[in-house]
Amino acid sequence: MCWGFSKRVYRQFEPSSREDVLEQNIIAALDSIPLETMRRFSIWSRRFIDAYRKGLNGEQAAWAIKKYRGHRVLAEHIMHNFDTSLTQNTSAS
Repeated sequence: MCWGFSKRVYRQFEPSSREDVLEQNIIAALDSIPLETMRRFSIWSRRFIDAYRKGLNGEQAAWAIKKYRGHRVLAEHIMHNFDTSLTQNTSAS
């Protein structure tokens, strides 16, 4: 995620074919990532890791992280909540 952030910043620099300019732009782009942003990316990644450890797949993990975003890790009863939500959404359709 930090690499993607820096690539977005890098693309805003004037294009160049000079190697020294490219190197300066890369360093500036990597240095432009705020520490708080790095921390948020780390927390977000940790939540996904925790969701995968609890047996959720990608779609389920994204749902759980959105629902439980106030917590550092997902609740132990996440699978029950996911199953309940899925059942309610299926029966409502």
